[in-house]
Formats: sequence, C-alpha cells, structure tokens
Amino acid sequence: MADYGLDPHGNLILDEYRQMRPALQKMKEVALSIIRKDIADKNLMVTATEARVKEEGSLAGKLALKGHKYATARDITDLLGVRVITFYSDDVDKIAAMAENLFWIDRENSVDKRKMHQLDSFGYNSLHYICRIPEYLYKDPDFPEINEIRFELQIRTSLQHVWATLYHDSGYKSGVEVPSQYLRQMNRLAGMLELADEQFCVIRRDINDYRRRVQSLVSDGRLEEVALDGDTFKSYLAMQPFDTLNRRIAALNQAEIQEVPLQRYLPVLKDLGMTTLGDVEQMIRGGQEDAYRLASYQLGVTDIDIITSAVAIQNLCIVTILRNGGGKPGLQSLFDTINGQSEANASLAEMIYHQAENLKLI
Repeated sequence: MADYGLDPHGNLILDEYRQMRPALQKMKEVALSIIRKDIADKNLMVTATEARVKEEGSLAGKLALKGHKYATARDITDLLGVRVITFYSDDVDKIAAMAENLFWIDRENSVDKRKMHQLDSFGYNSLHYICRIPEYLYKDPDFPEINEIRFELQIRTSLQHVWATLYHDSGYKSGVEVPSQYLRQMNRLAGMLELADEQFCVIRRDINDYRRRVQSLVSDGRLEEVALDGDTFKSYLAMQPFDTLNRRIAALNQAEIQEVPLQRYLPVLKDLGMTTLGDVEQMIRGGQEDAYRLASYQLGVTDIDIITSAVAIQNLCIVTILRNGGGKPGLQSLFDTINGQSEANASLAEMIYHQAENLKLI
C-alpha cells in the first residue's frame, strides 16, 4: 500500500476511501445507466456520457493540499465524477432539468460556472451538480451507501470539453509556468470557441424557425412563397402531392403501389429550372394529363400489377423535359440522375422518346 506522506487525518480519510471503492464502482455503473436511459427516453442528443472513480493517488494529492477541509471521506463530493457532454450549449439546460428530476441535488454545493464570466473560464463554464441517487431509482441491500454518498455531475458542451482538456495538458497542470504571451493566445482562442458555441445554438434555432415557417406555408398552400430545397421538398412530399396521379396510373392494371423515396428527384426539378414549391405544383397541374397518357401507353399492353410511387413524378419530369425541348439528351440526363450513370440510360431515353412521339407529346 502506497505511502503518500499524509498526516494521520489524511490517512484516515484515505482508508475510508479504500473501503468505499466497491460502492463507488457500483454507483458509477448505476448513475451512468440511469442517465443514459433517460437521455434515450427523451430523445436527447449528446456527444458522450462518461464517469470515473477518483484514483487513489489523485485523492492523496488533494488531501495533502486541503485534507483539513474534510471531516470524513463522504465530505468529498467528487470521489465519483460523471460527465455529460452535449453538442449545443442550450442542451446543457435540458440535461440539467433531466438531472433535477432524477437525482437529489445538493444545491448548496452545486455550482453553475457558466455564470462566473471570467476571461479565461470558457473551458470551465460547466454546470456542476452535486447529486445523490434516491432509493426509488435504485436500491441495493449489499450497497446501502449508494443512496448516501454524493457524486459530481458535470455538464458541458463539446467545445468546452475540448478546451478544458487542452488547457489541462498545456496549462497549469503541466507543471510548467506558461509565459503570458501563450496564455493570452489561449484566452483569445477561448473567446473564439465561446463565440462558436453561441453561434451554433443561434444557427440551430434559426434553422428550426425556418423549418416551422416552411411547414406553415406549405400547410397553408402558399407554395409559391417557399423556396425549393431539401427541407422544403421533404415537407412537400409529406403532403403526398403525387398520390392522386399515382392512384390513377395504378388503376390502369389494378396495380399495387410500392412506396419508394422521392428525394432523389430534387436535383432533377432544380435542373428543370424550378425554384419554388409553387413551380412543382404548376408542373403537376400542367403536366398530369400527358403524364397519365404516357403511363397508359406504357402499362396498357402489360399485366404489371406493382408500380412504384415514383411513376407519377418521373413521368411528369419526362413530359416537362420534352416540352422544354430537352429531347433524348434531357431524358438521358434524367435517368442518369435518378438511376446513376449507365449505358442503359441512353437506350431507355430512346425508347421513352419514341413513345412520346407516338403519343404526339413532342
């Protein structure tokens, strides 16, 4: 057993810690399990959840410096440390609210370092809760002290965590005094990271607001006001705008409709010069009869009883390409986009073009 040169009181606390280690290890498993389950249940996104039981040598160093502050080992609140690392700074508050509903919180000894606003504090702007596991969450007759020992829960963002790790490695824990010019550079970098942390949250909020506005415009039918992009097209597809035409086509052979993703048609629509959802709606209104005639020609002499939900949008794109004078090259480009480039696409474009000629769609 190592001799750390502690005074009798420090050695007494260290002995208590050694007896507590099995319970601390069990607490570590239990706390992580409780936190991870609740994060999953609430569909929260975090970078990591981790925990550690304080190493004996680290505790001895702490006792050598300020062992007089503690009457017993249980007065040391970070023998078990649990950390939750979030992507965004506003998610820290969500995890905090979750923790407050789960654990007993020692408010007097907890600290929100985000409110300190020190110039060099970015990496330490964590929220530190001193917690205890209540019996209604977990109880073990073999380890009754699990419900009595406090542990530290630290909640911080990914950028704060990276900064704190780098600062520990290159700063005061390196054992070498860092010259002031390097500390100044590190503090400047901290400011940049803090600004980045804030801006990521602002951007996420703005994107969410944008999506809500788009969904409102789409649901109100104001499609001409909605720019065509990945998000808006997804919202539009949720309204099943091609469903009516698909059902008409399926009725030709009493066919079953197999659902397939339609997002791959977005670049095709953009290549056709569509910039708003109103443009897509106009394509449907103006081209659905010719698209239906083309489908009738293709299916009328077959006994195909399964079609995909892409039939309507594909035939609408074909009709639009031909009306715009895209000809066979435009059709081949369509098939290259939705199917991947292949020599077979040229033959398919040739066949579709002749079908359209027979129907006088050109």
